[in-house]
Amino acid sequence: MVEAELAVARAKASEDAALIAHQHLTIRKLQRALHGQSSERSARLHDQMELTFEELESTATEDEIAAEQAAARTTEVAPYAPKRPTRQPFPEHLPRERMVEPAPTACHCCGGHRLRKLGEDITETLEVVPRQWKVIQHVREKFTCRDCEAISQAPAPFHATPRG
Repeated sequence: MVEAELAVARAKASEDAALIAHQHLTIRKLQRALHGQSSERSARLHDQMELTFEELESTATEDEIAAEQAAARTTEVAPYAPKRPTRQPFPEHLPRERMVEPAPTACHCCGGHRLRKLGEDITETLEVVPRQWKVIQHVREKFTCRDCEAISQAPAPFHATPRG
């Protein structure tokens, strides 16, 4: 990672040096055109400056290529994973009232009566009693049929706000 940053910095410095050389060359050409100095020495000086500028330009290009290669070697792109918000549980100090929904008496699949408890789902909602807060726990017990292994459970209670 540090190598890539160093290569990018070198490329930027080389590019800046080439731009400065180009600006100097342009200034010299404009001064020559403005003041009309046409000696052979100044013509050679301009040719030499153009060669220096081309050399700096090629060095900047090489540094840019090296920076791209270093960045390609060290850059790791993490796959996009959307973050799903998680709901925090209600504070433990609030009083809780447990309301157990009536369990199914027969299997909804085969009609068998040999049900055994598998687990339960608890949905907590916050209810306001004037000057008092309490958490209502709606318990929906899960049962599995011993005949067909289907899972039965009471439907979820109605909420004024869906998934609220």
